Amino acid sequence: MVSCIGRVSKMRGFCTFISRPLLFLLLHFTLVQCDITDGNAEHLKREHSLMKPYQGVGSSPSSQWDFWGSTLVTSSYVRLTPDERSRQGSIWNTVPVYLKDWEMHVQYKIHGSGKKNLHGDGIAIWYTKERLHPGSVFGSNAKFHGLALFIDTYHNDEAADRSFPYIYAIVNNGSLPYDHGNDGRNSELGGCSSEIRNKDHDTYLAIRYSKGRLTVMIDIDDKNEWKECIDIGGVRLPTGYYFGASAATGDLSDNHDIISMKMYQLMVEHTPDEDSLDWTKIEPSVSLLKSPKDNIDDPTGNFRSTPLTGWKVFLLLLCALLGIVVCGVVGAVVFQKRQERNRRFY
Repeated sequence: MVSCIGRVSKMRGFCTFISRPLLFLLLHFTLVQCDITDGNAEHLKREHSLMKPYQGVGSSPSSQWDFWGSTLVTSSYVRLTPDERSRQGSIWNTVPVYLKDWEMHVQYKIHGSGKKNLHGDGIAIWYTKERLHPGSVFGSNAKFHGLALFIDTYHNDEAADRSFPYIYAIVNNGSLPYDHGNDGRNSELGGCSSEIRNKDHDTYLAIRYSKGRLTVMIDIDDKNEWKECIDIGGVRLPTGYYFGASAATGDLSDNHDIISMKMYQLMVEHTPDEDSLDWTKIEPSVSLLKSPKDNIDDPTGNFRSTPLTGWKVFLLLLCALLGIVVCGVVGAVVFQKRQERNRRFY
């Protein structure tokens, strides 16, 4: 399977091309499936988007975004924390999301005066039941309900082999504590290392949730090219939750800026059974083949235990078919040799 996420001008969209070349002796065709979200205006959900000049941000009853802590809203960016020690800030959408399939694009910038390994702590992007709930995890609640994507710039666990800054995802139903000492390793679903600090340009990430699959792509080089960071199947997220972003500094610091958060609706068909479900009652969860705690033993820091995809099934069937053919050929050769040997006895 070949996957890509393409960006169209300043709008950013996921594009997944799935190519399944079948054995031409068997089926004589190739199946190509393309699902495109091109970032057109009809997909953009403005009530869930944060864009310049940041109208609708504030504490008034009509505001669609509210902020807390050290957050500073300017005409060019929303600064969650300044490059100062022991600061926390967040900004949250006040409108709950009732979309079953969505895509969130975040344009952000992390920069400061700290040299290598002397900066922290990072930004968190949230899709959670709670909002404006200050806490110890990047300025927000530790035992959250929903999805969190962490852009972690400080390495707490010096013994671990992950390279920081590190981007990773966690799904929580409120029962999992965040392990600061291991940088969330015990509950991490997947992640990637990315040099996102002190770039001369803005950096981007895209979070897609569609039909139970969570995909995170990043663009840190500003080349209109997405690179895969996380791809996890079996994810269950309810509707009615809120999007937000938070950041925190400790003894070390950085400027943590959000330039935009753009929310897109994905036009995806669901089965009648899926449509009949009350999606607001779904419990946040992930169907994994093993516990996320097993992630500790993975030296790459990645976790990819997902159900078999069509491509994997095809490969398994192809291997089985080749095995049968090989066994048949070997059997035919053995049978022929026995026949020749038997004829010599007559």
